[in-house]
Amino acid sequence: MTAFFEEQRPSESPFIDKIWYAQSTQPGAFISLAESHSEIVVSNHNGTITVTVRGPETKATPAMVPAYSEWLGIVFKLGTFVPTLLPRNLIDRRDVNLPVTSRTLFWLDNTRWEIPTYENADTFVEHLVREELLVFDPVVDEVLEGHSPPLSPRTLQYRFVRATGLPYKVIQQIERAQRASVLLQQGSTIADTTHALGYYDQSHLTNALRRFLGQTPAQIAHMRQPE
Repeated sequence: MTAFFEEQRPSESPFIDKIWYAQSTQPGAFISLAESHSEIVVSNHNGTITVTVRGPETKATPAMVPAYSEWLGIVFKLGTFVPTLLPRNLIDRRDVNLPVTSRTLFWLDNTRWEIPTYENADTFVEHLVREELLVFDPVVDEVLEGHSPPLSPRTLQYRFVRATGLPYKVIQQIERAQRASVLLQQGSTIADTTHALGYYDQSHLTNALRRFLGQTPAQIAHMRQPE
């Protein structure tokens, strides 16, 4: 069993969804869940620092946790992206490791940056935005809120996928699976969860959760914490 600790916090930045920190003391395996957001992850394994730009993941995949490591993750709001590293080119673990020159410095787009920390991640993102190394496409917010921007369907789809890496339908599927997981862990029955979230039937729910979360509804429900 992996000894693993994780915490996360929200951010007031309009470009950040959340900031997380994790550390491990033993090696082990886990399931990397499908995720519609892109992020920057700083990892430290036995003193080796890696700064990685990660794109969305369209399916759950097995992954390993090395011992005595720590990670900082800055998860971007949907529609926020690095223009020189488009999310669609980073899908499903096609991550890009940025050049690290010391324990405190790395390079992004021919510019040297201080490696962010859990405490100053918000300020780090502000600086990236100021230098236009991180941008946000407001079209994504309009689509997610159900609005219809005055653009042709082709242009709208292009901008949405360029900013997020995924079609809107796939993002909806991932987020619905995540909501199903929450309901099941809160005590909702499989039948009630199927109905509440509009799955065709329990087989549809099971297939979706296996694809995006790597577990069946029964396995997720079993994770429910005792009151």
